[in-house]
Amino acid sequence: MRITVNGEAREVTEGQSVAALLADLGIQAERVAVELNLKIVDRRAFTGTPLNDGDRVEVIGFIGGGRHDDDER
Repeated sequence: MRITVNGEAREVTEGQSVAALLADLGIQAERVAVELNLKIVDRRAFTGTPLNDGDRVEVIGFIGGGRHDDDER
């Protein structure tokens, strides 16, 4: 079946879970947020959330950073 991941068409197995998709993409689930058809998927539900033909998935990665107290201004 065909889904869209971050704007790109992708073929996946019928009923594949969000967790399996992330594994196929080589993405660590604990480092991303997933939006499925404009709704955020709770990370605890990744394994039990199946994908369906035509779904739109956005995977948003977290980027670390920030300022340390000892950084110069």
